[in-house]
Amino acid sequence: MSLELFERHQEKLDQACAAARSRGYWSAYKEMPSPRVYGESAQNDGIKAFQSHLGKAFEIDQPHNGTTKGSEDGPFGVTFDIDYPAPDVNAMMTAAKAAIPAWRKLGPKGRAGVCMEVLERLNARSFEIAFSVMHTTGQAFMMAFQAGGAHAQDRGLEAVAYGYDEMMRHPETADWVKPQGKNDPLEMKKKFTAVGRGVALMVGCATFPTWNGYPGLFASLVTGNAVIVKPHPRAVLPLAITVRVIRDVLSEVGIDPNLVCLAVDTLEAPITKEFATHPDTKIIDFTGSSEFGNWLEDNCKQAQVYTEKAGVNAIIIDDFDDIKGIARNLSFTFSLYSGQMCTTPQNIFIPKGGIDVNGENMSFDDVAKAIATGVEKFLSVPERAVEVLGTIQNKAILDRMEQAKGLGEVVLDTTQIDHPMFKGIQCHTPVIVKLNGDEIDKYSEELFGPIVFVIATEDTADSIQKMRKTISEHGAITLGMYSKNEDVIAQVEEAALEAGVNLSINLTGGVFVNQSAAFSDFHATGANPAANAALTDGNFVSGRFRVMQSRR
Repeated sequence: MSLELFERHQEKLDQACAAARSRGYWSAYKEMPSPRVYGESAQNDGIKAFQSHLGKAFEIDQPHNGTTKGSEDGPFGVTFDIDYPAPDVNAMMTAAKAAIPAWRKLGPKGRAGVCMEVLERLNARSFEIAFSVMHTTGQAFMMAFQAGGAHAQDRGLEAVAYGYDEMMRHPETADWVKPQGKNDPLEMKKKFTAVGRGVALMVGCATFPTWNGYPGLFASLVTGNAVIVKPHPRAVLPLAITVRVIRDVLSEVGIDPNLVCLAVDTLEAPITKEFATHPDTKIIDFTGSSEFGNWLEDNCKQAQVYTEKAGVNAIIIDDFDDIKGIARNLSFTFSLYSGQMCTTPQNIFIPKGGIDVNGENMSFDDVAKAIATGVEKFLSVPERAVEVLGTIQNKAILDRMEQAKGLGEVVLDTTQIDHPMFKGIQCHTPVIVKLNGDEIDKYSEELFGPIVFVIATEDTADSIQKMRKTISEHGAITLGMYSKNEDVIAQVEEAALEAGVNLSINLTGGVFVNQSAAFSDFHATGANPAANAALTDGNFVSGRFRVMQSRR
């Protein structure tokens, strides 16, 4: 049946492989929640499906210790009260490992077919997943539908395509014939098998459980591994639904569903380290803090560890004529999901002597004011603002915003907006703080949330130097710049290569530095401290399997 699934989805898989090679625009799943695409009743059905999970046990027949866990606290005020089966670590690892041989025997095509079927079923449940993402992360609905649904599914498919392509690099069999002159040739038949490393651990994050989780999950699956999915305690449901869908498809094709298990814990009683250090854990995917990411890299030597950690994303502003375009673009960039994205810029480097705008000098303070005014205007209509901002996921981010205001001169203070749909929920606009370039200790650490520093440097050359230093030492996922001078653009491009960060140049329209398109953009590079891998490239999948041979 798995080969039937491969044949059913082969056209889309081939398109995905081609798109990953060409790097142009392509998307497999529709990002707009249109009834023409998903069906007239899809949204209401999705709401009902989401609500059906609330206040009860999440049924999943997998190894557990007889107790339940669950501590999700909806940032929009929804009461979750969902009980998930608490894992028995050793029993779960044993069961997952035991399911691998049958999964391996399906081969690259069979495994790809199963993964493609899973993604199709997840896409059909996009509204249910979107509401789950929205009410666990605090994302506004449209973002939850796009980033948590279609875009996450695209990222999962991208990982499947890369893994499939990499495994198909070699034939399954070969006839080896070596001439021996007058003697009979030496002949051998050789067989090559892609063999997964073992059990993978996917550690989910609180803000983008599916978008950040699907690449590692599907890359490990398609390359022949079992996967333990360990969601962040604040965002379990989207990944719990995902695991249930995967297990359903596995059962249908005759594979032990314990190949993929859900491991739920709480903030008070974490279990990630137990899974991560288990001798049978051979792959780890992690998105989160640098502290724990570094711990995993240092202490899990038995595993191939892929981490995405904290970083100090930056924008360099040089001479540029379209200051309104800068303000308009950055206003959305800073506001999207209240800055709770690993791609949101924090450090904005501007020469203290100002920049040239249409032949006239615009002072540093005026540039900073233009950006602040842009944010104010953009968020001036509450009904529109909340659909961009979403809400703050946890109190630690609010505390961090207060901390940031004490670091320098506040150019734009945060304001609170009462959410018109969710009583008692307050949304918070970004805070913008002015710093001097020599106060590098204040802006060389990531302050996650809607926090922006406008930093006065000596000149653009100094901006480039400080960007290079902070990113090389502390990492970044994104870098943006604005300049009308081609030589400056070339200098920043070269500095970005040296710092190991992806660069966006002169974005003033409908593309933003904190957005990343599957099949075209690489998310992170693996070349600076913010991440040791890129989503998704050949390196991200090739280390998850080995090619074994037999010959006779």
